[in-house]
Amino acid sequence: MAEPIKVVVTGAAGQIAYSLLYQVASGAVFGPEQPVFLHLLDIAPMMGVLEGVVMELADCALPLLAGVLPTANPEEAFKDVAAAFLVGAMPRKEGMERKDLLSANVRIFKEQGQALDKVARKDVKILVVGNPANTNALICSKYAPSIPKENFTAMTRLDQNRAQAQLAAKLGVKVQDVKNVIIWGNHSSTQFPDASNAVVTIGGAQKPVPAAINDDEFLKSTFVTTVQKRGAAVIAARKMSSALSAAKAASDHMRDWFLGTGDRWVSMGVVSDGSYGTPRDVVFSFPVTVSNGKWKIVEGLTISDFARKMLDATGKELDEEKNDAMEVCK
Repeated sequence: MAEPIKVVVTGAAGQIAYSLLYQVASGAVFGPEQPVFLHLLDIAPMMGVLEGVVMELADCALPLLAGVLPTANPEEAFKDVAAAFLVGAMPRKEGMERKDLLSANVRIFKEQGQALDKVARKDVKILVVGNPANTNALICSKYAPSIPKENFTAMTRLDQNRAQAQLAAKLGVKVQDVKNVIIWGNHSSTQFPDASNAVVTIGGAQKPVPAAINDDEFLKSTFVTTVQKRGAAVIAARKMSSALSAAKAASDHMRDWFLGTGDRWVSMGVVSDGSYGTPRDVVFSFPVTVSNGKWKIVEGLTISDFARKMLDATGKELDEEKNDAMEVCK
């Protein structure tokens, strides 16, 4: 057996973590041979609830779970971690303006960035799940200057998984037979789910998704809005936000980052280098491939006029969020 790696999950007493912790501890993320030592961070008032989660993890009798540390202290939580799932964030309340939401989250991600900077491994891989995820990841990275910028990512894999499932259902194929669906931009309602480069396997042969669906209007309207609004649809039905699917997406994102993607493209929010005419220095979701723990943006894709419009809109929103957040940081 390999040496255990330390993995932190924040918001550890919350809904998403409740689904995520089992996946991490069971080997679904870091592989069936890699033991993990879980660091569970939440706020002080949640320590009682967290104790119950710790009991349940023990009661799962998981062979790969080397230990569990519940804590309300960020420096304890981030000590020597190789992977960080930053799930805890301030949720948006009724009537809350973006500025209010950002100021609450700047406080959280500033504190966590500083703690990561001080005590985490320098090669730590950080996934921000808590919303607004893209901008939270950017803030966190600003306050952790000793950790490479490319080690901070935001989750758009839930959107990608939603998009892939929608296309598979429309085409009447298994979900794994659809690949290279892309989410561009922000994990918000301006995101651009893009099927123009996606491929489907039908009857043993590969076919471009747009040709297989043969309904351009659907791909530009219904498909896009269904994926953009899926989170709201789940809340309307469940009276709570998507937790099971969010945890699964976080597992997928981190597993692919650690173990590689092969020839599949995956969507990850990463610090933009200006590729595809996007604004630099915002965390923007791109199609990437991963090998040896390093992601790389897929190059050379054709951007249609429609896609250009969508990319510009989500880029503009990210720039505005960044400027608002920087104001708050001051």
